[in-house]
Amino acid sequence: MRIALGVTGGVAAYKAAELTRRLQQEKLDVQVVMTRGAQEFIQPLTFAALTGQKVITDMFSTDDASPANVESAIEHIAVAQRIDLLLVAPATADILGKFAHGIANDFLTTLYLATQAPVMVAPAMNVNMWEHPATQASVQALRARGVHVVDPDEGYLACGMTGAGRLAAVETIACRVCELLGLRHDFEGQTVLVTAGPTREDIDPVRFLTNRSSGKMGYALAEAAQRRGARVILVSGPTDLKVPEGVDWVPVRTAEEMRQRVMERAPECSVVIMSAAVSDYRLSAAHPTKLKRSEGSLTLELEPTPDILAELGREKGTAVLVGFAAETDHVAGNAKSKLERKHADIIVANDVTQEGAGFDTDTNIVTLFMRGGRELALPKMSKFEVANRVLDQVLAIQKQSK
Repeated sequence: MRIALGVTGGVAAYKAAELTRRLQQEKLDVQVVMTRGAQEFIQPLTFAALTGQKVITDMFSTDDASPANVESAIEHIAVAQRIDLLLVAPATADILGKFAHGIANDFLTTLYLATQAPVMVAPAMNVNMWEHPATQASVQALRARGVHVVDPDEGYLACGMTGAGRLAAVETIACRVCELLGLRHDFEGQTVLVTAGPTREDIDPVRFLTNRSSGKMGYALAEAAQRRGARVILVSGPTDLKVPEGVDWVPVRTAEEMRQRVMERAPECSVVIMSAAVSDYRLSAAHPTKLKRSEGSLTLELEPTPDILAELGREKGTAVLVGFAAETDHVAGNAKSKLERKHADIIVANDVTQEGAGFDTDTNIVTLFMRGGRELALPKMSKFEVANRVLDQVLAIQKQSK
């Protein structure tokens, strides 16, 4: 995973070098971006030596060896598209104000506006500057836009004053980064099987039955589990999604193929998460040649596909079993019924008619139904955040069973 680390002009800039090392320990690729003010406190060479990468210090190359060109002119867009997080530490009052008001007059401020990755800032400044209404207004505006703020610590400051304004501890910032990116290690030693995407059931050589699932929820679950230290098996129906790095990807097409692969691999898993939208029906016999159009109606004889979740529920042993329920009505009743009928430990249910919770969206709105009657309703959030909340509940169940 890639992080852009913005370093701005404050005395705490030297701590960014230690922070860079700490982030690298989490196997994060760190691209440092420095403001002109930051260069008054620490040299770019320090970060270049730590990261092995060019340190970005300006919007345009100005040296004779690397004159300004088209690539340098759009470099901020390239960086914005390839990072998983923009972290600014230390963040001065100046940079907070520029971010809050959309000012883009250097590389870092332009990068902030250009990226769609999560943004985290760790302010550091004089206590009076931190407490000034203008600074607090900037922080409030950024929080309202979803920017994650690591509040400064209190203590003795470089200016000789005492109070809030000292850069949060490097370990605190690193932990917040890991939490945001799902880089926890609480699934180490576990094998997690995730199913994702739709299945396809042939009608004839050119047509098939399927559904609207994009696979995004399942792939988010696989990535989240892998980041948290699990060995992940991803059994996936046809999707256009990129397979998360480090995941054991098992492509399938039909419900029967998915069943075979899942039942083969499930015995080696401590957690099985069935998030795939498996076709409920298939043709009793697919036509060997293309069906031709005729004037009359066409009747297709369908039969049920294998109920993979129910079969797993009967044979899962000590593994935690998670199922999904995409509903259009009576969400809670249908989910609770499915929880009991399939012998699952968790059913993740959503109303696909809700905006932000349907198929092929980047967000979801779900309620988790657990055995014993416990429920957890989640607000609209990214599917990756939903994935981590599901995994948190899996861990809770495992701890209870010990």
